[in-house]
Amino acid sequence: MLPAERKREIRDTVTERDGCSVSELAEMLDVSKATIRRDLRDLEDEGLVERSHGGALPVRTVASEQSYSQRGVQNLDAKRAIASRARREFHDDQVVFFDSGTTTMEVAKQAPGDVGFIAATNSPMLALEFADNGRDVKLTGGTLRQQTRALVGPTGESFLERTNFDQVFLGTNAVDPDAGLTTPNEAEARMKQLMCEKSQRVVLVADETKFGRKSFVQFADIETVDLVITDAELDGEMREAFDAASVDVVDGVRE
Repeated sequence: MLPAERKREIRDTVTERDGCSVSELAEMLDVSKATIRRDLRDLEDEGLVERSHGGALPVRTVASEQSYSQRGVQNLDAKRAIASRARREFHDDQVVFFDSGTTTMEVAKQAPGDVGFIAATNSPMLALEFADNGRDVKLTGGTLRQQTRALVGPTGESFLERTNFDQVFLGTNAVDPDAGLTTPNEAEARMKQLMCEKSQRVVLVADETKFGRKSFVQFADIETVDLVITDAELDGEMREAFDAASVDVVDGVRE
């Protein structure tokens, strides 16, 4: 197969599968991982794919949004490592809100069983995770978004407006030094905004694919965040923005 044909195949596969690893592409095309990495660099330079840790994703626009199931299988090791570090942030007698998302789901799965906290969430899936482990959980109510499995809308907003939390484990679609924290959907942005406003401490849990990106709707400034936990090694403008806002950063976490 000629290099141009191989790159077309890579681009088409990444698009069809909504992401693919270097290992999968190398096996599928019967070439070395080094060859795939070079091809991915070329395709990224041409604006045809976006490289991620260990693979590539389709090019995203500010309005693009992956489904919950798609996000659930991406960077899973990184999300589990983030959750492992997040265990240290739990304390007895707190009321803790868990934002809907695949990284916050990993945090919920690894929540220490010997810490007595009250959990609240806008995710039925997270609520079931807590229920399966014998922990009581408060659910916001609202309208279920099929794309993200998150509860949104007036009912959920009313719950958040009437409650207060010691901390929130917050997810995001994108973080940018200028644009702040952003997400594709306006209803979810409003829920996230309220989570932050009603929490004494905001803990952002996000893998490396979220940094240096912008999505459609801003729901928080960089200054809103108290602590960032990520697998990425943050540097440059992103790190400078957190430092300038006096945000604590725990980066480079790995399993």
